[in-house]
Amino acid sequence: MKRMKRTFALGLGLTLVWLMPAVALANTGDPVAAKDKISMCMGCHSIPNYKTAFPATYNVPKIGGQHAAYIVKALQAYKSGDRKHPSMRAVAATLSEQDMADVAAYYSNTAPAAPAAKK
Repeated sequence: MKRMKRTFALGLGLTLVWLMPAVALANTGDPVAAKDKISMCMGCHSIPNYKTAFPATYNVPKIGGQHAAYIVKALQAYKSGDRKHPSMRAVAATLSEQDMADVAAYYSNTAPAAPAAKK
């Protein structure tokens, strides 16, 4: 019985290893395609020291240089409602999985924003 379980686990593991490249390719984002999709992002995430005033004062993070997988997971969480910021939820609701991957590819390949000089 133990031998059958180990054989099954080994077979399942090998199958997953074989499928992972196909899954990774299916979710690969295109940073060039994202250029038509990032206008809503740039309005907040590209402004040094930007803070929103709705629903509360919130420091908007710069997402340039962030890991693509993190950006996709964050967008998925906004879309599903697991993350609650209303503006981000509304933006994420309009994005397909491919849109999310494209936006993530774009921002992960841009330089992190330098902090703005304090006055």
